[in-house]
Amino acid sequence: MRLCHALAMLLASWLAVLGGIHAVSLEVKEGNSTCIKADLSASFSIAYNTSSGSRTAAFSLPDSTAVDASSSSCGADGGSPWLVAVFGSGHAFGLSFSTNGSLYSVANLTLQYNLSDTTVFPNANSSDVVTVVSTSVGISAAINTTYRCASATSVGVDGATVTFTDMRMEAYMPGNDLSPTESVCVADQTSTTPPPTTATSTSSAPTAAPTPPGTPERGSYSVNNSNGTVCLLAQMGLQLNVSYFSQSQNKTVQELVNLTPSLTNSSGSCEASSATLVLTQEQTTNLNFTFTLNSTTNKYHLSAISLFASWSDMAGPFSARNTTLNYMRSTVGRSYMCNAEQTLAVEPAFSLNTFRLQVQPFGVTTDQFATAEECQLDQDQMLIPIIVGAALAGLVLIVLIAYLIGRKRSHAGYQTI
Repeated sequence: MRLCHALAMLLASWLAVLGGIHAVSLEVKEGNSTCIKADLSASFSIAYNTSSGSRTAAFSLPDSTAVDASSSSCGADGGSPWLVAVFGSGHAFGLSFSTNGSLYSVANLTLQYNLSDTTVFPNANSSDVVTVVSTSVGISAAINTTYRCASATSVGVDGATVTFTDMRMEAYMPGNDLSPTESVCVADQTSTTPPPTTATSTSSAPTAAPTPPGTPERGSYSVNNSNGTVCLLAQMGLQLNVSYFSQSQNKTVQELVNLTPSLTNSSGSCEASSATLVLTQEQTTNLNFTFTLNSTTNKYHLSAISLFASWSDMAGPFSARNTTLNYMRSTVGRSYMCNAEQTLAVEPAFSLNTFRLQVQPFGVTTDQFATAEECQLDQDQMLIPIIVGAALAGLVLIVLIAYLIGRKRSHAGYQTI
């Protein structure tokens, strides 16, 4: 199964190199106004079953791909904007968008494929039309900017992988053309960032690590259900560790930035098996946490973190996302707590430091945290004083025993007259 998937991805890569994957232009209009526009290439890798075992279909988005006008929408009456593209014999993919006023993002990707298409799925033992959805896409940009990513962006969804390349896209468009201002994905920033300038002296020192801004203030955040009840609770101090290309210094710099609770708004959503906490600071920083629940084991964990930042000294907006994380594991009906400082690695250019953290994304019944399951760091820190105390107690006991033995022997040297 894994070998087939790897071969399919390799085939998709060669198709791209040989020109087999073509860019298509897609546009969603409302009257004479355009609200979503996308120029992109895409390849698909989909696992399916045959009578002789599993296979993987690998194919690309054809030139004939068209926007489904009946399903696509600009989001009238408060709904989400939708771009739905149809291709081949009953295949389609859709991108749903959301915004917080300063950023827009792909809220979910929907893929529909028709197993009765024998050209794509030969010998499939089913003729079903399958629809799968991913809510962890990792595409976001500042409002009134074009999202640009020449690098491959892969989205996994229930046995299928969609890989976008050469993407230029904008939603919530104020005009009919893509904005000349671009939000460049972190993969492109990494590949095109100029190297740091070096001094002519042969004894030049490496760039110093960033000066810590101090321990961040602990903030309290929550997410409500549609009925107004609290469904997610979080208290934590947060520190962003970001590497980006500085305009003023003309080199890549590393910066530590504390999130300020009084300047940060929280939002998000709670579903049956996933919960999202979105923290937005002054419309320049957007930090997103996604928690996933395993209903079989009744355990949850932090599965994804994304960051979008547009700071004054950045050469372009910074974005980073990882949807394969496995942090903050706990049990439904309990909270996760870690008072010690933790470093959560997200991408090479971004990590997150947490302080005095407590979070509960599932099973919230009141406005208070449930019983906490402590992290290993806290447990280890509690063990240290216990071990030291036990060692001291043992030392005192040894000294006392030695004293009593010595005293007994000194009395044994005298005889009663």
